[in-house]
Amino acid sequence: MSTRRRKATEAEANALASGIRMRIIRLTYSEALTNKELAQRLGRDPATTLHHVRKLVDTGFLRPQPPRSGNRGAREIPYLSTGLSWQLDNADSEGVREAMLEAFLAEVAQTPGGELDQSRLVVQLDDDEREEFRQRLRDLLDEFAARPRRQGAQRLAVYLALYPSR
Repeated sequence: MSTRRRKATEAEANALASGIRMRIIRLTYSEALTNKELAQRLGRDPATTLHHVRKLVDTGFLRPQPPRSGNRGAREIPYLSTGLSWQLDNADSEGVREAMLEAFLAEVAQTPGGELDQSRLVVQLDDDEREEFRQRLRDLLDEFAARPRRQGAQRLAVYLALYPSR
């Protein structure tokens, strides 16, 4: 079941090397949001947010949706994630790794304690078992990522890191 991931281009890796852009991708996964809505949710200035949105559109991580009217009749463009970030292999990009952790920490900081379910575990595995474990986790994540987006379904963010326990 494992999905083959291609290496991110330099432009894609640079676009993903920002915790704010990672958060924008997550926020727009199943709900199209305008730049103004994104800025409000992120607690950022709309002009700064627009810079990040444009970079994500230019690199294929966000897709503009049909324009809609805002509160005062202004034309607003909502954006929706394309899911491209899940299809890329960024294992060699230190900037992307740091951005993922930054986004995770910012999102967890905004999550009420009762809504955060976290675990930590150390396992002892040989090389073959380690690869099997990694692959089975990836397959499980791919399986759930492939499910269709459904209106009204609760969104759940997952952050997973495997690293040597020394």
